[in-house]
Amino acid sequence: MTATTTLIVMGVSGVGKTTVATALAERTGWPYTEGDDLHPEANRAKMAAGIPLDDDDRWPWLHRIADWIGEQEAAGRSTVITCSALRRRYRDLLRDGHPSVCFVHLAANELVLRARVESRHHEYMPATLLDSQLADLEPPADDEPAVTVDATAAVGQIVTAVLDGARSARTVDEP
Repeated sequence: MTATTTLIVMGVSGVGKTTVATALAERTGWPYTEGDDLHPEANRAKMAAGIPLDDDDRWPWLHRIADWIGEQEAAGRSTVITCSALRRRYRDLLRDGHPSVCFVHLAANELVLRARVESRHHEYMPATLLDSQLADLEPPADDEPAVTVDATAAVGQIVTAVLDGARSARTVDEP
C-alpha cells in the first residue's frame, strides 16, 4: 500500500476541476492546492491575452507541480491538486517517480463545457481557449492510474465515484 495518495483532478477548462477538488479535499480531509496557482506569471499573461500555451510554456509549470507532489509524498501527506494534464506526456511527467498519483479525469461534452466557460469569468482563462484545450486533450489510457467520471453529475456523486474508482485504479488510503 502506498503511504500517500495524490489525486490530480484533470480536464479542460470548465469541467469543474476546482469544484470537485474542493469537495474531494472536504470529504477526505486532505490538503488541496489549485495547480493554476503554480503557473509562472508569463503563462498567466499569455492565457489572459487569449493565446494558448504550448509545450515550452507548460513544461516549467508541470515540473513545478511534479516537484510539489514529491514534497507532499516526502512529507507523508495525501493531497488533492488540480492540473489540466491534457496530454499523456504531461501525465507521464507528473507521475514519474511519484507512486501516489491517481488522475481524476472529469469529462463532459463540448456543449456543456462551452455553456460553463461562457457563463463565468476566469482571471486568465478566457472561453476562447477551450477549443485549443479540447484539441490537446488525450483522455487517460487504460494503463494509466486514472478514473474518468461524468462531470455533469452532482458533486457528491462525482466525489463518491472518484474515491471508489481511485481505489480500483491504484491503492488509495481510506480517507
